[in-house]
Amino acid sequence: MKTELQMPLSSHTIGPFFPPSFFSEADNDLTRISRDAAPTARGTPYILRGTIMKEGRIPVPNAIVEVWQADAGGHFRHPHDPGARMADPDFLGWGRDWTDSDGCYSFRSVLPAGYDSNGSHRAPHANLRVMGAGLMNPVSTTLFFPDFAKENASDIVLSALPPALRPRLIVTELAAEDGLRVFGFDILLRGSAEEETPFFQD
Repeated sequence: MKTELQMPLSSHTIGPFFPPSFFSEADNDLTRISRDAAPTARGTPYILRGTIMKEGRIPVPNAIVEVWQADAGGHFRHPHDPGARMADPDFLGWGRDWTDSDGCYSFRSVLPAGYDSNGSHRAPHANLRVMGAGLMNPVSTTLFFPDFAKENASDIVLSALPPALRPRLIVTELAAEDGLRVFGFDILLRGSAEEETPFFQD
């Protein structure tokens, strides 16, 4: 029997979702390769915090947020990275968190370095993906750090956005905690042209 493909409807959203017990405290810590491993000693550690919101700036609970980034040397522990052999063996570089009832997420990582890719230099950055009820597909964006203004200005991804939108992908530095730098990055899944977070196709 032949089945015709249909366009997704509003009821066809991402899910089902995992219970809180599916996530452990170590899942949002990019600095260690396993729950019991010691964190990497390389790089400057930081904490990333934010809120996932939908239209009207209403928090989105139970959303899954994934983050991945290069290590402090600008390398990935991945065979497609030409510099993989120089990657930090103690840095996982990927993490996942689950938003709480207030739509909040958090990660622990180290400041990434920039790297060369396809003939251009990428500014230090981290990639985020959000999956949640009400979304037909995951959405992806990239955040940048205020420390690297010169590199940000020439980054091929950030430069692809109209100038007015670029500041929305620069994290905000918050008050330090326990000697660690803390950055804030809220994500508005849908909103006015003046507020919505810019997203990119994978």
